[in-house]
Formats: sequence, C-alpha cells, structure tokens
Amino acid sequence: MTVPEGDGSAAAAPGEHAPVSPDWTCGSCGADWPCEVKRDRLLSEYGADRAMLSVYLGACLAAAAEDLRGRGSITLQERFFGWLPPRPKKE
Repeated sequence: MTVPEGDGSAAAAPGEHAPVSPDWTCGSCGADWPCEVKRDRLLSEYGADRAMLSVYLGACLAAAAEDLRGRGSITLQERFFGWLPPRPKKE
C-alpha cells in the first residue's frame, strides 16, 4: 500500500507528524492521523488552496480506507474531513 507523502517511514523527519500505516496513527504523538498538530500544519501549508488540501486528504482517506476496512466510511470521512473549518461564504 502506498501512503501519500509522509508515510511515517524512516525517511520522515522527527516531529513530522506523518501517518504510520496500517493503523493510520501519527508517528510523532500516536494520535489518530491527522492529529491536531498535523491539522494545524496542513491548514497553514495549504492556506487558501482548499481544493489541493481536499485532494491530498482524499488520497490519504482512500489509502486509509484500504488499511482500515473494519471501520465505517462515515467515521473515516469525519476523521479526514470533519475538522476542516467552513469556507467563508462569497458575497
């Protein structure tokens, strides 16, 4: 299974908060990935490019769904996308 960028392997830098498969936990803090620290980093890294952040998280969700078949898809969708702040409404 291929994990998108930052697969928690030996190549990941300490403190990277990369996912570790097949459990999809954070390699730094052990929380479910994306952990709170990684969420903040992703929002900062992607800034206003919400579409690209969604593409990245969607790829991660697809890989996680493969590894975590026993968990419900709604739970995984909430885990990967439920934390995103709502977009401001266009006027």
